[in-house]
Amino acid sequence: MPKQEAAIKKAVASTTTATGGHAPVPKGKLATTINELTSAVQTTIADYEKSLTPRLKLIDIFLVFLVVLGVLQFIYVLLVGNFPFNAFLGGFISCVGQFVLLVSLRLQINEKRDDQQKDGDADDDIKKDSKAVFDHISPERSFGDFIFASLILHFIVIHFIN
Repeated sequence: MPKQEAAIKKAVASTTTATGGHAPVPKGKLATTINELTSAVQTTIADYEKSLTPRLKLIDIFLVFLVVLGVLQFIYVLLVGNFPFNAFLGGFISCVGQFVLLVSLRLQINEKRDDQQKDGDADDDIKKDSKAVFDHISPERSFGDFIFASLILHFIVIHFIN
């Protein structure tokens, strides 16, 4: 009997040290969690593709591009160095500023705001407040403001780099 207890203690000790001091997770539970996560991601992507207009998808792609470009610039500075530091700052500030302007444009031209206002969900007060903020701004004016602000942003960035 003592030999069996010693073997059991040794097996438990080796299992907990191999898993970092934690009890091992049953394989069935891990597989279920991964399947639930995969299902949630697929549902989110399907809803995104179904509910958004091509205009908003294009804006989202540009937003992702700006984030990737900013991250690449930051990694470049970390790896290579920041000799022309004002050039890095100009490029990075340009990415961040354009991202902010694009998010503002996306909020203003979101056509789903009109649909949400008509639905009558439980969050009617919140939807009315968010709709009221951009109610008087047409999508054409929003785009014009975006173009004007982008020109000013890039004019300042170019003068900063010089």
